[in-house]
Amino acid sequence: MIDVDKAIATTVKTGKVLFGANNALKSGKLSRAKLILMASNCPRNIMEDITHYANLSGVPVVIYKGSSIDLGVACGKPFMVSALSIREPGDSDILKLIKETEETGETTEESELSTAEETDA
Repeated sequence: MIDVDKAIATTVKTGKVLFGANNALKSGKLSRAKLILMASNCPRNIMEDITHYANLSGVPVVIYKGSSIDLGVACGKPFMVSALSIREPGDSDILKLIKETEETGETTEESELSTAEETDA
């Protein structure tokens, strides 16, 4: 199990990433990203759009367990980050996150629902 926050920080420092839902949507449509991370509180319509286009182009999508504020902090930014498109992972092992998600058999929607249930409790 990798430390997701540390992997995100390393990717932001050494790799090529784009911040924001609009960039994630473009990367999903054009299949330029290797991975798209979305915050758990990303608006549902944006989340559905990004997931739809990413699935069409074969880009994996992972829902980050924390909020957009937590994702911004993990990236080392003083602002909220609703979505993060990873084009090059750099020195990070963030792409192992895709394998871990596949091994657990948890789809994007199941991950989103489990996060929503945890916040409701």
